[in-house]
Amino acid sequence: MAKKAETVNMVDRFAEFKEHKNIDKTTMISVLEESFRNVLAKMFGSDENFDVIMNPDKGDCEIYQNLQVVPDGEVENRNTQIGLSEAREIDPECEIGEDVTKQIFFEKFGRRAILTLRQTLQGKILDLQKDAVFSKFKELEGEVIAGEVHQIWKKEMLLLDEEQNELIMPKDEQIPSDNFHKGDIVRAIVKRVDNPNNNPKIIVSRTDERFLRRLFEQEVPEILDGLITIKAVARIPGERAKIAVESYDDRIDPVGACVGPKGSRIHGIVRELRNENIDVISYTANPSLFIQRALSPAKISSIRLNEEERKAEVFLHPDEVSLAIGKGGLNIRLATMLTGYAIDVYRDIEEGEEDIYLDEFRDEIDDWVIEALKDLGLGTAKAVLNAPKEVLDQADLEDTTIQHVMEVIRAEFED
Repeated sequence: MAKKAETVNMVDRFAEFKEHKNIDKTTMISVLEESFRNVLAKMFGSDENFDVIMNPDKGDCEIYQNLQVVPDGEVENRNTQIGLSEAREIDPECEIGEDVTKQIFFEKFGRRAILTLRQTLQGKILDLQKDAVFSKFKELEGEVIAGEVHQIWKKEMLLLDEEQNELIMPKDEQIPSDNFHKGDIVRAIVKRVDNPNNNPKIIVSRTDERFLRRLFEQEVPEILDGLITIKAVARIPGERAKIAVESYDDRIDPVGACVGPKGSRIHGIVRELRNENIDVISYTANPSLFIQRALSPAKISSIRLNEEERKAEVFLHPDEVSLAIGKGGLNIRLATMLTGYAIDVYRDIEEGEEDIYLDEFRDEIDDWVIEALKDLGLGTAKAVLNAPKEVLDQADLEDTTIQHVMEVIRAEFED
């Protein structure tokens, strides 16, 4: 009786698992039947002549073995055949050549069989659990979730959600100024779900641009309701971001709605992102105007587009160049990311003022050096000569390379 109770308890435990992990009744029955069949196949060499009937409501299982009736003394395989005398103890009216069904009481096979069943069942339950976790978080990719910091390592951090699922946040998915401690509740998006060897690995991120999108959706009802659409996002995590929004209702100011009265809506997002400065601009399908807005607060004098190559040459008053570039080149980098155009910034050359575009120096300065300077918005010789050292440092060039560039440019003007 104790062994039978042990088998029944396994069914009860599976029922508990089903309740907590939301596994449907059909799957539960299938897994139980498959587990019993696996053990029967190991014991009898095959499970083909067995009927396994699950009774989930009763919490038990019935097993029947179908055997062919043969004359007494001619039984060659007791797993598939039964002698006539023994068969008539089951069915008094059976005849040779017919099949009889014999009920198998699993608990009579001993402790080893029950242990094998338990191990098989636990393995299948674990696989089901992993499948359920993978499916759940695959559907949540790109959505915000919360987790409690469980452990912090040098290269990544382990979070646990409310169901104790493990979430991994690599160091490069954390905002540089993030400083979490064990027990802290952290919000992030599900960036991706890997499944190596059926072992789900959930990667979460706070640097992905979708995290910024979801935060705006949560804070701005008009976005959630579809009255305002986020058209583009550009982020340098922890530093600065630009977001372009468009309203489908002329009565709604998309920028004002996103910022909120006295900045009430955007302040919560800025705090969540560790004081990441966020510029909200109004989207337009006009690329020239969109680029001008993306380079705000700089005021542009004129712009020349090459739409095939997705390039833009922007001309500004000398006083506006530094604003267009921004501290550390952040503004122009974000504008490039937001608009999808490679933006070169040039100083307006006033009448009578001598200046030369950097492209004219390609015979004396390597192309990659010129492109690195142009990426910072330094498109002319005077722009390079007048650029502060901290701006030139953003080009990530060797001091000797910068010195060579300066010598070449100065020599041109001296000539």
